[in-house]
Amino acid sequence: MTPRTLFLSDLHLPPGPSPFREGFRRFLEGPARDAEAVYILGDLFEYWIGDDLGMQEYAAEVALLAMLSQQGVKLYFQRGNRDFLVGEDFCALSGMELLRDPAVIELYGTVMVLSHGDLLCTDDTSYQRWRRFAHNPTAQRVFRGLPRAWRERIAQRVRQRSNSGKRYKPEDIMDVNAAAVEAFFKLSGAHRLIHGHTHRPAQHDLAEGKQRIVLADWRPERMEYLAVTREGMYRLTV
Repeated sequence: MTPRTLFLSDLHLPPGPSPFREGFRRFLEGPARDAEAVYILGDLFEYWIGDDLGMQEYAAEVALLAMLSQQGVKLYFQRGNRDFLVGEDFCALSGMELLRDPAVIELYGTVMVLSHGDLLCTDDTSYQRWRRFAHNPTAQRVFRGLPRAWRERIAQRVRQRSNSGKRYKPEDIMDVNAAAVEAFFKLSGAHRLIHGHTHRPAQHDLAEGKQRIVLADWRPERMEYLAVTREGMYRLTV
């Protein structure tokens, strides 16, 4: 089989039974086993309120990831806006390597920059203010110290406010900013940017041979991942 590397993001796996969790299991037990590496670029989970609780809720997925890692598949995880509290304990148990955002890699002769994508949406100033607060180490430490019920209540309230706020924001504000994209390319020296977050899967061919690849969010009718080989890229479904 041709060597290939798989990318996916925005699965939003809920804590309870779900077709998405079944689809992710099929992915881990099927196409992921034949890959050289798997990159999950954020929002694997609908929400993550700490490794101490999340690894209990998602014990089955953690076990499958660990098994895949033990079989020699390289696993990488980049935090998203829903699971930015994923920590070292989760990565150690699952066998995943935690990536910075953005992260620069070289794959099959091409330099790529990887991101969840929310850092590129700079026109959404209210979200960027929230992101700076949510990524503050002190705020995270205080949150992790709260009882489970409090953390769940806060997470639910944040999701509700986010969903409500999206209804009143112009569509273009929630998409990437062209200057932010160009800055990613300039700082990284990459020719290809792969990200998720916006839920607008596409391939954008830019100037000077650069490409911006937007990963698909998972939906009941289409659970998609991107396969990259030396010969090209392919969007496939579970």
